[in-house]
Amino acid sequence: MKDLNASSSTWADTLPSQWGPELAHTEIEVPLGRSPQDPPPSLVGRAALAPERLSLWGWMREGLRAALFLAPRTGAAAPTPWQLLVLSLISAALLVGAARWQVVGPAQFSLRGWLAPMWSGLVLLWLAWWAMAPAQRAPALAGEPGSLGLSGGLAAWYVLSAWAPLGPLLVLYVLMGMAVHQPEWWSGAVASIVFWVAYGVLTVWVLAALVVVSARFIRSRVRTAVFGLAMAAVVGVGMWQFQDQPWEEDAQALADASAQSADGAPPPEPAHLTLSQGLFEDQQLLWQQQVEALAPERPGVTDVYGLLFAPYADENVFRRESSMVSALLQERFDAQGRVLHLLNHADTAQTHPWATPENLQRAIAALAARMDREHDVLVIYMTSHGARNHELAASHWPLEVPPVTPEMLRAALDEAGIRNRVIAVSACFSGGWIEPLATDSTLIMTAADATHTSYGCGRLSELTFFGRAVFHEQLRQTHSFTEAFAKAVPLIQQREVEAGKADGFSNPQIRVGPQITPVLQALEQRLQALATNATNEIPAVAADTAEPALATAAATPSAAGPTARP
Repeated sequence: MKDLNASSSTWADTLPSQWGPELAHTEIEVPLGRSPQDPPPSLVGRAALAPERLSLWGWMREGLRAALFLAPRTGAAAPTPWQLLVLSLISAALLVGAARWQVVGPAQFSLRGWLAPMWSGLVLLWLAWWAMAPAQRAPALAGEPGSLGLSGGLAAWYVLSAWAPLGPLLVLYVLMGMAVHQPEWWSGAVASIVFWVAYGVLTVWVLAALVVVSARFIRSRVRTAVFGLAMAAVVGVGMWQFQDQPWEEDAQALADASAQSADGAPPPEPAHLTLSQGLFEDQQLLWQQQVEALAPERPGVTDVYGLLFAPYADENVFRRESSMVSALLQERFDAQGRVLHLLNHADTAQTHPWATPENLQRAIAALAARMDREHDVLVIYMTSHGARNHELAASHWPLEVPPVTPEMLRAALDEAGIRNRVIAVSACFSGGWIEPLATDSTLIMTAADATHTSYGCGRLSELTFFGRAVFHEQLRQTHSFTEAFAKAVPLIQQREVEAGKADGFSNPQIRVGPQITPVLQALEQRLQALATNATNEIPAVAADTAEPALATAAATPSAAGPTARP
């Protein structure tokens, strides 16, 4: 029954402070024998069930329960600042440790790769703050204790949202690590389907756990739906545009492991660049001189232009290999005066332009200005260490040189309008360059597929296995890139087995666009004809010079013979 003895003014004064402003004009039924200021029995029971403070293990336990879509029993509890810090560090350490298994062989921690994806966490934090703000300001008053929403604030949401998806995330990391360490397990059609189904289920599980635990704080279907859609968009953008990982291959360790000397001596330390204003000015002048010296295209002739790019200064092997390919193009492919060689090395700063992304773009534009962009052929050879994210490593300390990506190269070539392209990438995981660079008028070959390392890039190596077999050996016997590649692959595999390569066959890749095939066939015929003519001219030249030489020798007294009498 209603207590009619209390005045309306008394209720108006007590309701806003006791029950919230939304009940200021609501008629409340109060049982006899209980003061209007006493809270409803349901709230008393809930207060008894909802702890005001949880231990560190309590937060972990409730977060892991949330992964199974069970309601966390945290009530209005909020973590202390120290609990928030420790719980965040533990979850981050577990994920970083699991991510290490996704890298085969020596690896180094990348602070940039670890911090880069954290922008998404900041966006989700703001979204959660916006979505749960009304519910956290006005906690629910009705319902059963089990249905009471969580009201621990943003700190409680942050801890639970970090631990709820932790279980499926760790399983997902293990799955991706298995794909890296045992790629042959997933090579079959059925195994591939199983992998992607498992990947999809785990990804949905992670997202669903985040949405469900967030909904218990938000307590609004509309705001929960908005939060879920926004979260999916943020995660999608992160997976698409921000693929940085906390671990990356230790290029130096891989290089040293692939080039051990017979006596076990450590590889020599590389020389370092000394920067000065004069050196920068010399580089500008050198660039201008080499670009101006480029020979123009010849009408009616399919000319070959070359671009060598070796951006890793700490390894002499890249200097030797790029120089070898430069000489090969000029000697065997009629490219004299049509080659630009970009090279990072302390000893070549006065003779070669630096291999930087900016110079790569400028070189492509300069070559495009000299060549017939529709009919001539541009051969690009890139040699360096490669990363699993398909970046080409660059180093020229103390000069800061960013890595090169296949998208960067593709954009420069498209902007220059060069049609016929032959691209060779000698680097670990270089198979990841094929898809971004593939066109109908492009031949691209790589020293490895997208999941394996290549070999022979250490400080004691003369040439990489790929550069040696394809260019130094096979292309000195043929002018066909496809034939040279086909003959080189078995040699590379045999040499890797003999060298004890631990992570499996590098598996070099090639893709030939249908429109460049006739262009290269015509080029091969022209170069073969030049080589045949040059071979035929050698005996004739020798015969022409032999008789005068013999006559001169006969007419000249021998210093060792007797002196002629008068």
